[in-house]
Amino acid sequence: MKDIEQQLEKLREQLRYHNHRYYVLDDPEIPDAEYDRLFHELQALEAAHPELLTPDSPTQRVGATPLSEFGEIRHAIPMLSLGNVFSDGEMLAFDKRIRDRLKSDAEIEFVAEPKLDGLAISLRYEHGFFTRAATRGDGETGEDVTQNVRTIEAIPLRLMGQGWPQVLEVRGEIYMPKAGFNALNDRLRNEGVKTFVNPRNAAAGSLRVLDSRITAQRPLTIFCYAVGLVEGGEMPDTHHAILQQLAAWGFRVCPEIRVVQGAQGCLDYYRNIGTKRDSLPYDIDGVVYKVNSIALQQELGFVSRAPRWATAHKFPAQEETTVLEDVEFQVGRTGALTPVARLKPVFVGGVTVSNATLHNMDEIERKDVHIGDTVIVRRAGDVIPEVARVILERRPPDARQIAMPTHCPVCGSEVQRPEGEAVFRCTGGLYCPAQVKEAIKHFASRKAMNIDGLGDKLVEQFFEQGLIRHVDDLYRLIEKKEQIAALERMGDKSAANLVNALEKSKSSTLERFIFALGIREVGEATAKALARHFGTMEALQAANEETLKLVPDVGPVVAANIARFFSEAHNRDTIQHLRDLGVHWQNYEAKPAEALPLAGKTYVITGTLSRSRDDIKADLEALGAKVAGSVSKKTTALIAGESAGSKLDKAQSLGVEVLDEAALSVLLSHS
Repeated sequence: MKDIEQQLEKLREQLRYHNHRYYVLDDPEIPDAEYDRLFHELQALEAAHPELLTPDSPTQRVGATPLSEFGEIRHAIPMLSLGNVFSDGEMLAFDKRIRDRLKSDAEIEFVAEPKLDGLAISLRYEHGFFTRAATRGDGETGEDVTQNVRTIEAIPLRLMGQGWPQVLEVRGEIYMPKAGFNALNDRLRNEGVKTFVNPRNAAAGSLRVLDSRITAQRPLTIFCYAVGLVEGGEMPDTHHAILQQLAAWGFRVCPEIRVVQGAQGCLDYYRNIGTKRDSLPYDIDGVVYKVNSIALQQELGFVSRAPRWATAHKFPAQEETTVLEDVEFQVGRTGALTPVARLKPVFVGGVTVSNATLHNMDEIERKDVHIGDTVIVRRAGDVIPEVARVILERRPPDARQIAMPTHCPVCGSEVQRPEGEAVFRCTGGLYCPAQVKEAIKHFASRKAMNIDGLGDKLVEQFFEQGLIRHVDDLYRLIEKKEQIAALERMGDKSAANLVNALEKSKSSTLERFIFALGIREVGEATAKALARHFGTMEALQAANEETLKLVPDVGPVVAANIARFFSEAHNRDTIQHLRDLGVHWQNYEAKPAEALPLAGKTYVITGTLSRSRDDIKADLEALGAKVAGSVSKKTTALIAGESAGSKLDKAQSLGVEVLDEAALSVLLSHS
């Protein structure tokens, strides 16, 4: 039996060696027929001695039973995304940020590597043996694709060499080479099966099938580019040395990776790899730069969900020519109308594009775009298609100018262009179906009507079930407690709590109700100033722009927004419906702006205070004061908390009064 064990291990070692030569180094030593003979010999021996079968055997890559679904794996160390740069200037700025943070003028040593257009993967090895694989997912949790990843010959089931940590997570990109992609599509076409659009989609689709036998038939491979969790062992102190170590352990590492010096070295690499892009056997969509020193990486750290020490430099977007057949206008959640080009379908950057953004009317005029034009379409950032420019020489005689509709294509409300903005907006905020979901979420929020328990997901669910269509429908839910209780994750108690919260919210304040209406650029402070100035909703609704501009903190743009909102019959009707359903508030005794106690006074807030600056600002503005960002001779007083800094110094030098929080409380209570 010992002889059989030795024979099995010898065959496995031979096959691992030749797998590595073929799939990792692209340098086979023996013909395919010789490899097949060794493989079949191993299969026969294992079949005769099943008790000697091991999970890391080259014959055990394909699972026999398809999965019912993928499980989830939480990454021990998150798989972070990268920031992007799109120009030489942005790359130079990235390099400067690094040197500024390190307080060093010395050139940074980077590792530059092609940015593969595939699927990110994390591979876990324990004591040198492959144990599991997970997709990137949301960066924190990915899908368990272990069974499928085992079928990829370029991924070692057992590490080569020695000195590997007890636990090692290796990060890489699974992709499909161009030649393999073309061959796969030819086969699928011959079988009458739908083909893949591009190699990236083919790789992702092949890795995420539930039957690993299908994955095994797909020409997938990998380039490894980093490590994640490392336990029970040490890794080299530079990124490039880590990659060399991974290669020594049997992992496939991109041969185009280079160590470069400084920002200029990165840009030289970028231009060089760009000239090779079309001739490379795999798709890339840019270059990744990483600080080589691990110590410097650790010193630089992370911002949000991306490392400060790495970035992706995207290639210029790919472009194609097509015809602009029509333009439609989509209404966004804030009422903005966006022109969308309907194009004669064209294949751009790996996908068929039939729609593209025209951004706004200013862009349409600047580019002189007409319906019927032949245009250059570009996938901006390799993601969002846009109409880049017009080929004027090909403009047909019947080309038509693009006109912004005067009324919303969704709800029919008037379309207006706010002063100083590039976009046109629908004025039917509380009524327009395109905006109403966001309007309801805002209306119910804590600082507005404060409907406890009515979160975004529940609003979405009510819409899906047809229980609400407009803001005022919220209060009609009170009569639908049984329907609410029957919804998923609700029940009698939750339904009763929501109904109680709706009843409670009916009694509000005028400023909260004004804020809840979601009038563009009317925040809490402005809502409070409007409430105290006009005193009643009727007076506010009747005010014209000139009257509105008399209110503190209301300039021409905000006044125009308010006037437009109340000029729309749909919005006035919704307010009346809410009142009919029992929503009410206590009115104020209206005071003109000049009669407010702090009218004509200017305050500046600085330092750390027990209340937020926004809250203090709202209180001061409601009493007629202005709140400025800097101290000057015209400043009435500086409100200073702890660590006040330069503003306090300036106030003292100018002889401006300084108030602490206690003095502020007295000011507010006696005004």
